[in-house]
Amino acid sequence: MMPATLGGKDVTWLLERASDAMVIADAAGNIVYANPAAEHLLGYSRDEFALLTIERLIPERLRARHVARRKDGHEFPVDVSLSPLGADADQPVLVTMHDISRRRQAEAALRESEARLRAVVETAVDAIITIDERGIINAFNPAAERLFGYPAAEVTGRNVALLMPSPDREAHDGYIQRYLRTGEKRIIGIGREVMVRRRDGSTFPVELAVSEFTLGEQRLFTGMVRDISARKQAEARQAQLLQELEAANEELKNFAYVVSHDLKAPLRGIGSLADWLMSDYADKLDDQGREYLALMKNRVSRMDALIDGVLEYSRVGRIRETRVAVELDVLAAGVIQMLAPPPGITVVVEPLPTVVAERTRMQQLFQNLIGNAIKHLDKPQGKVRVACADAGGCWTFSVADNGPGIESRYHERIFHLFQTLAPRDRKESTGVGLALVKKIVELYGGRVWLESAPGQGSTFYFTLPKTDLQLKRQKDEKSW
Repeated sequence: MMPATLGGKDVTWLLERASDAMVIADAAGNIVYANPAAEHLLGYSRDEFALLTIERLIPERLRARHVARRKDGHEFPVDVSLSPLGADADQPVLVTMHDISRRRQAEAALRESEARLRAVVETAVDAIITIDERGIINAFNPAAERLFGYPAAEVTGRNVALLMPSPDREAHDGYIQRYLRTGEKRIIGIGREVMVRRRDGSTFPVELAVSEFTLGEQRLFTGMVRDISARKQAEARQAQLLQELEAANEELKNFAYVVSHDLKAPLRGIGSLADWLMSDYADKLDDQGREYLALMKNRVSRMDALIDGVLEYSRVGRIRETRVAVELDVLAAGVIQMLAPPPGITVVVEPLPTVVAERTRMQQLFQNLIGNAIKHLDKPQGKVRVACADAGGCWTFSVADNGPGIESRYHERIFHLFQTLAPRDRKESTGVGLALVKKIVELYGGRVWLESAPGQGSTFYFTLPKTDLQLKRQKDEKSW
């Protein structure tokens, strides 16, 4: 191939070292020189280049689009520059080709990324607004159109302050300038709750998060806006309910005071009167009269117990004690001693765990369950068994007896307030005890249930969740 000359000087040494592919063609398009970079890029040897024309290197359908073709037929995009090597029209031309495949791939990846980002912004549930450092709106997604009531075309190019109520509307530009001047962040990168304004003039609360980014030399801010009107309404309703609940609790406290003092005082008077009649007029009353007085005394005692039970029921969850470690073995022994089971009834307590709870509530729990079992035993030789099983995240307690049993249709009903199965004239019961048990257990996050059948005794079960400390201690013990 001929040496390359420029202005009569041999410049082959310069072309040989060039990193871009360079080819010299004569006026007819015949290749007269190709540098090593051209050989590497296009796959032809120098001798093969001498047999080619420039048109051969470019597919006919793509000759206007700067696409080259290698020897193996592979096509790829190139930047092409033509430099005449002389002033005459018939002088050779230097053709420089630069492979831009990677650039085109990067551009395609960028377009794909932009399309993906645009799709995310367009379909986002939250409103997305972009402004420049002057506060001018550059982008307004469909969610923002729905939220504010403005079409994007109407707000683009206008100051974002039009979406704000006074006084924020007048102060907004000052906020941006202060940030640009001092760097002090009040919303950017922090987020806060603010009030905004719709096209119709109505205002509503939103959660606003603003991020800053740079595009070229332009400083932009993107705001993510979420309508929190429903949440604010729910919070206001919750605050109102809490206020009403506090008022109800105060009324209940006052009611409990009235019940415990004003209602029990007449009962004590009636009881005392019955005692005086029995003492002073016993010889003047016949058997029926004495029976009526005894019945009146029983009714007074039952009413007194009922009032106490209702008061205790109302206190659960309303009046709280400090939760402490309660040794249930010790507590159950004290309960049994207080109940004083009659001869012939045996209460067996298997090992019980220590729980973190209110001592009074645990005492009420065991007293009602063990007391009920003792009260309803119908055999000369009765047995009550108290036990506990480890159920992983909770303890499962059971109080079993060999009493008359309970039909399945009553298994749910007996946990309701004032519900009793035996006639009140045969068994003294207020119907509060098991309702109190259920309320205490559920207060601690547990549940209570009954397994029983007529003639087969009854077993009451209840669960108490373990504390995190108990679970950790058990895990440590297993690891040893």
